Amino acid sequence: MEGDISLHLPSGTPAHALGLRAKQERAQSDFAAAVLSGFGRTPRSIPCRFFYDTVGSELFEEIVKLEEYYPTRVEAGLLEVHGAEIAKLAGQGRVLVEFGSGSSRKTSLLISALGKLPAYIPIDIAAESLREAAEWLLSRHAGLTILPLIADFTTTRTLPSVAKFHRRLGFFSGSTIGNLTHIEAQAFLANAAKLLGPGSAFLIGVDLKKPASILIPAYNDARGVTAAFNLNLLARINRELDGDFDLTHFAHDAVYNESQGRIEMYLVSLARQTVRVLGRTFAFAEGERIHTENSHKYTVREFQALAGASGWRPVRAWTDPDQLFSLHLLRHG
Repeated sequence: MEGDISLHLPSGTPAHALGLRAKQERAQSDFAAAVLSGFGRTPRSIPCRFFYDTVGSELFEEIVKLEEYYPTRVEAGLLEVHGAEIAKLAGQGRVLVEFGSGSSRKTSLLISALGKLPAYIPIDIAAESLREAAEWLLSRHAGLTILPLIADFTTTRTLPSVAKFHRRLGFFSGSTIGNLTHIEAQAFLANAAKLLGPGSAFLIGVDLKKPASILIPAYNDARGVTAAFNLNLLARINRELDGDFDLTHFAHDAVYNESQGRIEMYLVSLARQTVRVLGRTFAFAEGERIHTENSHKYTVREFQALAGASGWRPVRAWTDPDQLFSLHLLRHG
């Protein structure tokens, strides 16, 4: 099998950060700080980035297969149908930079449409996930040079040196941008413009606004997989932070906040109870909620306006016949 996979760290990051123990300790430290801080505020919260431990990642792979969960299926269909046009408009010979690459299954469709690439640079904080996804892609795209970058994709400032010699195409799929507030999304897009540079292009998957009758089941499926995914945050606290949550005393809830144009996910306390995390005690009232995720939805015009305010020029948007999901090609400079 030809090709290359080389893990990269942002400049200034010590090499020992690649060690398994160091990675685990840093992840636990970040998780602990976020949980203790989030539980110390009202309303209480846990950032959604902590969904994706090993168990959470496996559950999410089940979610994307559900009939109710349309984003992954529809986005892949858009890439299959419009891949050639996307490649033509984006331009050939670009380094592909993916933000928060995940399993990279949809990325394979884009790589096939783009043809020969100088390099593919997936950015994610999870080194093992990056390597596994890179190995899977290399098995499907022989000769592809893959340079995984271990970093927070929302604040990355540098890319591997090969990117200096080619124009770049960014890729941000899965409507992950919806997890960011509008201010955070604008900051991310502005940082991506600096990272990718003048003349770059950016392909972004964005979930469209639609009736709550479609949205709610996508985040609260009949089989309860999304509920298990959400509740795994409490199980993770028990596993990693010496917590004593009784998961049967909490329930998953997903609501559509129409005024904010977003799905909000919560864990709801079913009784008055006290729990311990890292030796600290937290009291929950019956009905009290822990906020775990926002998923903002946009119209095509709303997202194009957001991108324009962040230094990007909209080139083209593609939507499916049912107007469930959209792909946006943007250009910088």
